[in-house]
Amino acid sequence: MRTDLFDFELPDDLIALRPVEPRDAARMLVVRPPYRVQGQGWVSPPVLEDRIVRDLPSLLAPGDALVVNDTKVIPAALAGTRERNGNVARVAFNLIKRIDESRWRAFARPAKRLEVGDRVIFQAEGRVCLAGSLSATVTEKGEAGEVELAFSLHSAFLDEAIAALGDMPLPPYIALKRPADDADRASYQTMFAAREGAVAAPTAALHFTPELMAALAARGLERHTVTLHVGAGTFLPVKAEDTDAHQMHAEWGEVTAETAAALNDVRKRGNRIVAVGTTALRLLESAADPYGQIQPFRGDTSIFITPGYRFRAVDALITNFHLPRSTLFMLVAAFAGLDTMRTAYHHAIRDRYRFYSYGDASLLFRAV
Repeated sequence: MRTDLFDFELPDDLIALRPVEPRDAARMLVVRPPYRVQGQGWVSPPVLEDRIVRDLPSLLAPGDALVVNDTKVIPAALAGTRERNGNVARVAFNLIKRIDESRWRAFARPAKRLEVGDRVIFQAEGRVCLAGSLSATVTEKGEAGEVELAFSLHSAFLDEAIAALGDMPLPPYIALKRPADDADRASYQTMFAAREGAVAAPTAALHFTPELMAALAARGLERHTVTLHVGAGTFLPVKAEDTDAHQMHAEWGEVTAETAAALNDVRKRGNRIVAVGTTALRLLESAADPYGQIQPFRGDTSIFITPGYRFRAVDALITNFHLPRSTLFMLVAAFAGLDTMRTAYHHAIRDRYRFYSYGDASLLFRAV
């Protein structure tokens, strides 16, 4: 499909730079797609409803199951100094995927300052005692600013150094407006975070609080957990003119046998699977077989969902508002319908919903 079909104009002042507090006080746009009325030959328009996140229990049914992503964001934004023939230059990095115990792929800014063989020394403002304790060599240089770094430390020693020297990897649309700070270490982490490995947050779950989870449990909803270590490539705009030319970055995920069996039981009894975020949805769809049965899954997925995709596992989706021309806007257009999502985003912009990672939420029901 042409990628310009997924473009729209977004006022810059609607990009949220901080989350609302409490998290479940964020606004939530409920989107119910059109449906054909049997025997009457007409299709209802999409139904939009302005709510807040803490209304979620009343919008779902007892027995429905929420699926959350328990990945934990690491402080993957690093600042370094490149040394070459006595000349130095400042370079920023966002780690995107671990290769082995000492090597990572990363986005570099500006990548033009780097060549294969360059040595980078990492430091962090205000953390003088750690300056120079970590370095890396550029071992590969790819397209679109991507490089491979071989670090001077490995395993747990490398993890500790990254945790000490790194900042939370805020998306570019926030990071270009303000630097990451200590508040982001809590704000850019979900209440479900348990397994380290993500370099971007599963942002839909940022809206959840213990109070909301208690209300959902009291309503009779189940909660199940999967893991998808989110990569920064998920949020990048698609630069190709056609979706067929776009290459997704692979991300590691796991659906355990116990979780798969429990979710299959939910569908068997006629209840719905509600994915909390596009990360949970993409993993569940990767794990589902052609008959809609969710199978245990462990490994990489690079699933790219665009309109025309037949959903097999997920009935409803809680998600934030996404970038124009992004794979995530393409996914929600596939889920609820492109025309429906154009209508929903027009409504959200007109009514000044807050966009992107720290912004407001939407509850989408799948088009049938």
